[in-house]
Amino acid sequence: MDYEKFIFCLEAVPDTEINTTTETLENLEQLAFEQGIDSIYKTCDTIEGLEESLNTLLYDDHNFKNYEIIYLIMQGESNNICLNGYYYSLEEIAEIFEGRMKGKILHFANAKVLDLTEEEAQYFLDITGAKAISGYGDAYSNITSSNLDKAFFSLFEDEDDIIEIVEELHQKHYTLCKLLDFRLYY
Repeated sequence: MDYEKFIFCLEAVPDTEINTTTETLENLEQLAFEQGIDSIYKTCDTIEGLEESLNTLLYDDHNFKNYEIIYLIMQGESNNICLNGYYYSLEEIAEIFEGRMKGKILHFANAKVLDLTEEEAQYFLDITGAKAISGYGDAYSNITSSNLDKAFFSLFEDEDDIIEIVEELHQKHYTLCKLLDFRLYY
Protein backbone atom coordinates (compact mmCIF):
# COMPACT_ATOMS: atom_id res chain seq x y z
CA MET A 1 0.00 0.00 0.00
CA ASP A 2 1.49 3.32 -1.03
CA TYR A 3 -0.51 5.61 1.22
CA GLU A 4 -2.37 5.47 4.49
CA LYS A 5 -6.15 5.12 4.28
CA PHE A 6 -8.62 6.88 6.54
CA ILE A 7 -12.28 6.69 7.46
CA PHE A 8 -14.50 9.74 7.51
CA CYS A 9 -17.40 9.12 9.88
CA LEU A 10 -20.50 11.25 10.01
CA GLU A 11 -23.07 10.42 12.69
CA ALA A 12 -26.54 11.90 12.94
CA VAL A 13 -27.32 13.11 16.44
CA PRO A 14 -30.35 14.96 17.87
CA ASP A 15 -28.31 18.09 18.65
CA THR A 16 -24.70 18.81 17.65
CA GLU A 17 -24.40 21.38 20.45
CA ILE A 18 -24.48 18.59 23.03
CA ASN A 19 -21.14 16.77 23.20
CA THR A 20 -21.54 13.08 23.95
CA THR A 21 -19.26 10.13 23.41
CA THR A 22 -21.21 7.70 21.27
CA GLU A 23 -20.60 3.99 20.74
CA THR A 24 -19.43 4.87 17.23
CA LEU A 25 -16.75 7.25 18.48
CA GLU A 26 -15.53 4.68 21.00
CA ASN A 27 -15.33 2.04 18.25
CA LEU A 28 -13.37 4.34 15.94
CA GLU A 29 -10.93 5.10 18.75
CA GLN A 30 -10.55 1.36 19.36
CA LEU A 31 -9.95 0.78 15.63
CA ALA A 32 -7.22 3.45 15.65
CA PHE A 33 -5.58 2.06 18.78
CA GLU A 34 -5.73 -1.64 17.86
CA GLN A 35 -5.25 -1.53 14.09
CA GLY A 36 -3.79 1.88 13.34
CA ILE A 37 -6.73 2.94 11.15
CA ASP A 38 -7.25 6.66 11.58
CA SER A 39 -10.55 8.43 11.19
CA ILE A 40 -12.22 11.79 11.35
CA TYR A 41 -15.47 11.80 13.34
CA LYS A 42 -18.13 14.47 12.97
CA THR A 43 -21.75 14.79 13.94
CA CYS A 44 -24.63 16.46 12.15
CA ASP A 45 -28.26 17.16 12.97
CA THR A 46 -29.46 18.72 9.71
CA ILE A 47 -29.01 18.21 5.97
CA GLU A 48 -27.05 21.47 5.93
CA GLY A 49 -24.73 20.07 8.60
CA LEU A 50 -24.22 16.91 6.53
CA GLU A 51 -23.44 18.96 3.44
CA GLU A 52 -21.14 21.33 5.33
CA SER A 53 -19.18 18.45 6.92
CA LEU A 54 -18.66 16.69 3.62
CA ASN A 55 -17.79 19.94 1.84
CA THR A 56 -15.18 20.71 4.51
CA LEU A 57 -13.71 17.28 3.93
CA LEU A 58 -13.78 17.70 0.14
CA TYR A 59 -12.36 21.19 -0.08
CA ASP A 60 -10.35 21.85 3.08
CA ASP A 61 -8.73 18.50 3.84
CA HIS A 62 -5.72 17.90 1.63
CA ASN A 63 -5.75 14.20 2.56
CA PHE A 64 -9.23 13.68 1.05
CA LYS A 65 -7.90 11.19 -1.49
CA ASN A 66 -6.86 9.00 1.45
CA TYR A 67 -10.42 8.80 2.80
CA GLU A 68 -11.60 5.67 1.07
CA ILE A 69 -14.59 5.07 3.32
CA ILE A 70 -17.33 7.53 4.19
CA TYR A 71 -19.02 5.89 7.19
CA LEU A 72 -22.56 7.11 7.85
CA ILE A 73 -24.49 6.38 11.04
CA MET A 74 -27.98 7.71 10.41
CA GLN A 75 -31.53 6.65 11.01
CA GLY A 76 -33.79 6.15 8.04
CA GLU A 77 -35.50 3.62 5.86
CA SER A 78 -34.64 1.68 2.71
CA ASN A 79 -33.43 4.48 0.45
CA ASN A 80 -33.55 7.54 2.68
CA ILE A 81 -31.95 9.03 5.76
CA CYS A 82 -33.61 10.92 8.59
CA LEU A 83 -32.05 14.04 10.07
CA ASN A 84 -33.87 15.93 12.80
CA GLY A 85 -37.24 14.45 11.79
CA TYR A 86 -36.85 15.19 8.06
CA TYR A 87 -36.39 12.46 5.47
CA TYR A 88 -34.03 12.81 2.52
CA SER A 89 -33.83 10.28 -0.28
CA LEU A 90 -30.49 8.90 -1.39
CA GLU A 91 -31.30 10.47 -4.78
CA GLU A 92 -31.37 13.90 -3.08
CA ILE A 93 -28.10 13.11 -1.28
CA ALA A 94 -26.56 11.98 -4.59
CA GLU A 95 -27.49 15.27 -6.23
CA ILE A 96 -25.96 17.28 -3.37
CA PHE A 97 -22.64 15.47 -3.88
CA GLU A 98 -22.78 15.12 -7.63
CA GLY A 99 -19.41 13.91 -8.92
CA ARG A 100 -17.61 14.56 -5.63
CA MET A 101 -17.37 11.04 -4.18
CA LYS A 102 -15.15 9.62 -6.91
CA GLY A 103 -13.64 6.31 -5.82
CA LYS A 104 -15.19 6.43 -2.32
CA ILE A 105 -17.19 3.74 -0.58
CA LEU A 106 -20.19 4.99 1.37
CA HIS A 107 -20.95 2.58 4.18
CA PHE A 108 -24.09 2.81 6.29
CA ALA A 109 -24.22 1.31 9.78
CA ASN A 110 -27.32 -0.70 10.56
CA ALA A 111 -29.01 2.29 12.21
CA LYS A 112 -30.98 2.22 8.96
CA VAL A 113 -31.82 -0.49 6.45
CA LEU A 114 -30.12 -0.11 3.08
CA ASP A 115 -32.47 -1.62 0.54
CA LEU A 116 -31.99 -0.20 -2.93
CA THR A 117 -33.27 -1.38 -6.26
CA GLU A 118 -30.65 -1.91 -8.93
CA GLU A 119 -31.74 1.35 -10.58
CA GLU A 120 -31.56 3.36 -7.32
CA ALA A 121 -28.09 2.04 -6.55
CA GLN A 122 -26.82 2.67 -10.07
CA TYR A 123 -28.24 6.21 -10.04
CA PHE A 124 -26.47 6.97 -6.75
CA LEU A 125 -23.16 5.55 -7.98
CA ASP A 126 -23.39 7.31 -11.36
CA ILE A 127 -24.28 10.71 -9.91
CA THR A 128 -21.80 10.75 -7.01
CA GLY A 129 -18.96 8.87 -8.71
CA ALA A 130 -18.71 6.58 -5.66
CA LYS A 131 -17.06 3.19 -6.10
CA ALA A 132 -19.68 1.41 -3.97
CA ILE A 133 -22.38 1.80 -1.36
CA SER A 134 -22.77 -0.74 1.41
CA GLY A 135 -24.89 -1.35 4.44
CA TYR A 136 -27.32 -3.83 5.93
CA GLY A 137 -30.73 -5.24 5.15
CA ASP A 138 -31.50 -5.73 8.84
CA ALA A 139 -31.91 -2.59 10.90
CA TYR A 140 -30.68 -2.33 14.45
CA SER A 141 -32.68 -4.57 16.73
CA ASN A 142 -30.51 -6.10 19.42
CA ILE A 143 -27.22 -6.09 17.53
CA THR A 144 -25.38 -3.07 16.17
CA SER A 145 -23.22 -3.50 13.13
CA SER A 146 -20.21 -1.88 14.83
CA ASN A 147 -18.12 -5.06 15.15
CA LEU A 148 -18.78 -6.08 11.57
CA ASP A 149 -18.14 -2.51 10.44
CA LYS A 150 -14.72 -2.58 12.15
CA ALA A 151 -13.90 -5.94 10.52
CA PHE A 152 -14.97 -4.54 7.12
CA PHE A 153 -12.82 -1.42 7.54
CA SER A 154 -9.76 -3.37 8.65
CA LEU A 155 -9.82 -5.43 5.43
CA PHE A 156 -9.20 -2.25 3.40
CA GLU A 157 -5.75 -1.87 4.89
CA ASP A 158 -4.37 -4.83 2.92
CA GLU A 159 -6.72 -5.10 -0.05
CA ASP A 160 -8.11 -2.70 -2.66
CA ASP A 161 -10.52 -4.95 -4.57
CA ILE A 162 -13.96 -4.40 -3.05
CA ILE A 163 -15.23 -7.80 -4.22
CA GLU A 164 -12.32 -9.63 -2.56
CA ILE A 165 -12.85 -7.59 0.60
CA VAL A 166 -16.53 -8.54 0.78
CA GLU A 167 -15.74 -12.21 0.04
CA GLU A 168 -13.16 -12.25 2.84
CA LEU A 169 -15.60 -10.51 5.18
CA HIS A 170 -18.17 -13.24 4.49
CA GLN A 171 -15.57 -15.98 4.96
CA LYS A 172 -14.41 -14.62 8.31
CA HIS A 173 -17.76 -13.41 9.65
CA TYR A 174 -20.37 -15.42 7.77
CA THR A 175 -22.92 -15.69 10.59
CA LEU A 176 -22.87 -11.98 11.38
CA CYS A 177 -23.00 -11.05 7.67
CA LYS A 178 -26.10 -13.22 7.26
CA LEU A 179 -27.72 -12.09 10.51
CA LEU A 180 -27.36 -8.39 9.63
CA ASP A 181 -27.81 -9.02 5.88
CA PHE A 182 -24.65 -7.22 4.69
CA ARG A 183 -25.21 -5.62 1.26
CA LEU A 184 -22.92 -4.09 -1.32
CA TYR A 185 -23.95 -2.15 -4.40
CA TYR A 186 -21.17 -1.36 -6.88
